[in-house]
Amino acid sequence: MAIFTDKPLRQSGYLIVIRNIDFDQRCAARCFVLAAMFYCIVPTAFAAAQKPAGHSQAAGQSQAAGQPQAGAGQPVVARIEMKLAIDDKVVDVIEKGDLLTVVEEREDDYVILTHDGSTGAVDKDTVAKIAESGQIYTELIEAHPEEGRYYTLRASAWWTLGEAEKALNDFDKAIELGYKEAHAYTSRGLFHAEMGEFDKAIEDYNRALEIEPDSIAPIINRAAVRMSQREYQKAIEDYSLVLAMKENSSSILHQRAIAYKASGDYENAVKDFDAILDANPDDRSAVMGRGYIRFQQADHEAAIKDFSKAIELNNQDPIAFNNRGYNLVQVGRDREALPDYEKAIKLAPKYALALQNQAWLLAISEDDDVRNPELAIKSAKAACELSNYTVAGDLSALAAALAANGDFKEAIGWQEKVVELVADPYKEFAKKTLIRYQNDRVFASDPDKANAEDDAAAVAAEKLKKAAEKSDAAAEDSDASN
Repeated sequence: MAIFTDKPLRQSGYLIVIRNIDFDQRCAARCFVLAAMFYCIVPTAFAAAQKPAGHSQAAGQSQAAGQPQAGAGQPVVARIEMKLAIDDKVVDVIEKGDLLTVVEEREDDYVILTHDGSTGAVDKDTVAKIAESGQIYTELIEAHPEEGRYYTLRASAWWTLGEAEKALNDFDKAIELGYKEAHAYTSRGLFHAEMGEFDKAIEDYNRALEIEPDSIAPIINRAAVRMSQREYQKAIEDYSLVLAMKENSSSILHQRAIAYKASGDYENAVKDFDAILDANPDDRSAVMGRGYIRFQQADHEAAIKDFSKAIELNNQDPIAFNNRGYNLVQVGRDREALPDYEKAIKLAPKYALALQNQAWLLAISEDDDVRNPELAIKSAKAACELSNYTVAGDLSALAAALAANGDFKEAIGWQEKVVELVADPYKEFAKKTLIRYQNDRVFASDPDKANAEDDAAAVAAEKLKKAAEKSDAAAEDSDASN
């Protein structure tokens, strides 16, 4: 049997394995279920007598809404022993504490898959979700105190409850009792990583690999830790090891692409995304990932193509519209960018970054048909309200919009706040922008250049003014002499 935690995978690829069965095996078993005969699973007489205290039909009815709920693919734990029977012939036995995969949830029962590939229906009150299974395993531990396996299973319950330290203690105990399977070290390493004990996590993953050199899970988990430690090159090496065993795995290629990106190696990151898309052109996460890297490479036209493809695959994603809009602005296609920002905000009204980007475009666009300082102020204020006026980028957009609208006094106040909040590398730019507002000048992406141009224009204007005054005076003198 296998446990597949109902918590999502960490972004860097943490994986927990309690029983030694990999994801592909589980998927294969589940596919088998679709064509298998349908059985009925019934509790044994002994098991019925061993139900937890207070568990009665009346209680089950009165608490129907609170019965364990688990979607397809999620694990549940057997509260009692059950027999799988066909015409009174027992073909499989589910023991108390066994992990079962939910194939389908119905009103009163689950259709489940056993490790052996059998499928059948179980009443909801005969199983528990992983988070609710701790007491089941505690009872089994009390009955079998030397059985380390039950400690590893209870650890999974602690894990889903966010009790990483208790989970770690259970794995320590299991290993102390002699339960030294590779997956025990892999899982304990996960808990060490969760608690920030990265060196201990690496030790456990290495130990798991000594026991099972061909195991993939500890390598993936080790790579995840190395990503957390910003050891990107080592993470890349680990992902490459996995790819040598699991060639062209899209999920691992994606993880390695992220590692390449984090290390600054955009070229190889793009190559990994290309490999994913060569196999499946409609892999949207790869399209989005490649588009973002192309933006970072300042290849805005290519980024626009990727985000356009992402929108084609899902036209309800506000991030894709925002990202395409931003890259359109970078190539001067402001009129096309504005509808993208509007769509992003329509899909996600509280999408602060899209609101900020829209405010910038409306405030500083050189296209008269796009620039709209009043609407820019409204959009910038909406972004600021979402962060309670604490994000420098939102405040900077608001100040720029106010300056574009001629409200320099208010723009100065918000830009002073920006100078306080902004990180040191950007503080000089923020101060130069503040000086522009103090001189009744609008935002400029290059303040020094803009100031020089403004000063030159002012000097030229002054010369023209003086020349005009001189010409007028000469004309008046001529009229007077006549």
